Amino acid sequence: MAYTRESGDGNRHPLVATLMALPLAVLLLLVFDGWETVATQASSVGEMLGR
Repeated sequence: MAYTRESGDGNRHPLVATLMALPLAVLLLLVFDGWETVATQASSVGEMLGR
């Protein structure tokens, strides 16, 4: 049986969410070769975080 940590309220720290989204942003930069894509992804993450 695998050990899993129970989360109290189910919310992630904004830094953790950013670190989770960063690899996707880098992948989009490499695939589409443009900063616009990275900026769009970062904006979407910011909106999800409510900023």
